Amino acid sequence: MSQVITDKEGIKHYMITLNVNGDDYTRVVKANTMLVNVLRDELDLTGTKKGCELGNCGSCTVLLDSKPVNSCMILAIEADGRTITTIEGISESSELDKVQESFINNGAIQCGYCTPGMVLSAKALLTRNPHPNEHEVREAIAGNLCRCTGFVNIVKAVLKASEESNENEVISHD
Repeated sequence: MSQVITDKEGIKHYMITLNVNGDDYTRVVKANTMLVNVLRDELDLTGTKKGCELGNCGSCTVLLDSKPVNSCMILAIEADGRTITTIEGISESSELDKVQESFINNGAIQCGYCTPGMVLSAKALLTRNPHPNEHEVREAIAGNLCRCTGFVNIVKAVLKASEESNENEVISHD
């Protein structure tokens, strides 16, 4: 639970600790501070985009305890003590994540503004369902809007990432 700090004017601030991309960060925030603002302004993780700020576009998508959420709709104090993954932390090494590589290889990136949110939504899907069909992919990315691609190459990229994962499973079992 966050510690409450009251300033001279009687305004309450909260000391929170977030685990972001495997590192713990402690910050003092106002009650109405949105998670997207802490990530971008306090932690300089600008891969999380600010789009509509109404929870409609998905450009601010991050993984909160492995589930995709719109960080523009989550109060920073709600994320206290929880695990957050941003696009900067999706890869477990210096190499790109398989979803990121698949987006590049399948032409799923145009202007790139929606890409971080799309990749994180796709990553969450493949974590819970490594073998999705097209309908399941479309459902998983339904909260992310793209005005450039028409979603065809995005869906293709997610399905290809799934196939690559399946091939690696077969190879590793030999």
